[in-house]
Amino acid sequence: MARAPLLQLNDISLTFGGDPIFSDLSLVVHEGDRVALVGRNGSGKSTLMKVMAGLVEADSGSRILPPGMSVGYMEQDPDFKGFATLGDYATSGLDPSESWRVEAAAEGLKLRLDADPSEASGGERRRAALAKLLAEAPELMLLDEPTNHLDIEAIGWLEAQLKETRAGYVLISHDRAFLNALTRATLWIDRGQVRRNEQGFAKFEDWRDKIWDEEDQYRHKLDRKIKAEARWAVEGISARRKRNMGRVRALGDLRQERAGMIRRQGTAAMALEEGAKTGKRVIEAREISKSFGDKVIFKPFDLRVLRGDRVAFVGPNGVGKTTLLKVLTGEIAPDSGNVVHGTNLEMAIYDQTRAALDPDATLWDSLALDPSMAVSGASDQVMVRGQPRHVVGYLKDFLFDERQARAPVRSLSGGEKARLLLARLMARESNVLVLDEPTNDLDVETLDLLQDLLGEYPGTVLLVSHDRDFIDRVATTTIAMEGDGRAVAYAGGWTDYRAQRGQTAPSAEKAAKAKPAAASRDKPEAKPKSALSYTEQHRLKELPGVIERLEAEIGKLEHLMSDPELFSRDPVKFQKATDALVERQEKLAAAEEEWLDLEERAGG
Repeated sequence: MARAPLLQLNDISLTFGGDPIFSDLSLVVHEGDRVALVGRNGSGKSTLMKVMAGLVEADSGSRILPPGMSVGYMEQDPDFKGFATLGDYATSGLDPSESWRVEAAAEGLKLRLDADPSEASGGERRRAALAKLLAEAPELMLLDEPTNHLDIEAIGWLEAQLKETRAGYVLISHDRAFLNALTRATLWIDRGQVRRNEQGFAKFEDWRDKIWDEEDQYRHKLDRKIKAEARWAVEGISARRKRNMGRVRALGDLRQERAGMIRRQGTAAMALEEGAKTGKRVIEAREISKSFGDKVIFKPFDLRVLRGDRVAFVGPNGVGKTTLLKVLTGEIAPDSGNVVHGTNLEMAIYDQTRAALDPDATLWDSLALDPSMAVSGASDQVMVRGQPRHVVGYLKDFLFDERQARAPVRSLSGGEKARLLLARLMARESNVLVLDEPTNDLDVETLDLLQDLLGEYPGTVLLVSHDRDFIDRVATTTIAMEGDGRAVAYAGGWTDYRAQRGQTAPSAEKAAKAKPAAASRDKPEAKPKSALSYTEQHRLKELPGVIERLEAEIGKLEHLMSDPELFSRDPVKFQKATDALVERQEKLAAAEEEWLDLEERAGG
């Protein structure tokens, strides 16, 4: 049975002062459609959605709606003028008898309806726009990044609402799990062309790669044909007095077709490089707690992070994930307990607030004037993992073009700001990455690349994210901050955490398998009597100093051997340094194993 069209675009063309964004674009959204709208950052997804909503007028073409059709668009920057509260805005235009719809949406989205719009955060304002749209229940919903600024619980609630709705919707999101669960068709914007596939986002990458493979094969055949025809044209001058001019014109047409092909944008050339190797113990937190006034962020608990761990911190917005991260990195002191860092830690921190970016600075200055990247006496160079690079060349690695280099940061989209922050982060050598909401606004291809880089990174990763798929792909351990100051460790990623959450506590076997050992409790538990002898207790106290001394000696030897001329200048010294390095590395490994064994036995 044919489904009725909800919205139709015919031969849409749109240009914003430069190359066309769309040309001769046509598409139809049908009744009951659940469509993912995907494409690279900057490809025009939000612009197309505004055309569909009637908020941007195309240069040519038509937008057709059936009579009486209601279309709702989730505004990215809603106008709150004249509204005293977010609730007043969200209920505007609704019949008073339906205001309960807004209250229900606000509860699921964790929105304070009594908040003053002038004091509300950007996330709260966007949630108010989403609550308004859901309450209005239009026949077609246009949702541009609805999961941004939502925590995992709110994302789950929204996912359930959209599964139950009878309305059609078009959805832009970078949350794979969200798109996989909800969509049945995909619109893909690629170099100004929009293609439709009657399968949801779960099948998108296979479909995209098939199209790209066919495109590459056609281009290869076209190149071979042009080469053969060009050879014929040249050789034909001596072989024939009169060439076949029709064939020559056809060669011109082939060359014009080849020149008109728009090259695909590559993936960002991101890279991570580990600095000096840390010891096996990276962070040891004992009995740490934190409160702000009467609000308990986390009650006393222990956490051990070992080299190579990928630890994800999950929980509702406002529960204290970022605070815990700052306590662990030493930026904030705990109210009780202590945090001990291993030696040689080189932390690189990605801040979700993007406070490190000056909105009025240019992209060029954001890199060249960064003290950690500046090259003395060279305003057009930046230091990238120990090597000078031209600013524009490095920006191109992260998909910025030369024209953007002198543009202000405030002109960037959310995804572009995220890429600029990653450019700063990845210029540094590090052995501990602290990533607070790194996945916001990144397109699927960049997320894939970031995930691969983290998988290959030999250092340690501490990660806060609401992206369930990303956590599953990256995390080896998940610390769930479950409210009331409780923090519990689960082996694996998000899906593993959900599978284990029904238990009152992780089993002893699973707890033993979890790399970082974390426990949550309302009151500090009495420590069991030590199972160590007096000599072993003394050795346990002594070992941290031994480990630090060995790590310091290893650092000096590695610095000595980093001299590329040492071997040719003094081969005997080089050999002695090599032997000493191997010896100390073996002693360090043995000391760390001894410390871990004694520490576990001392804990009962």
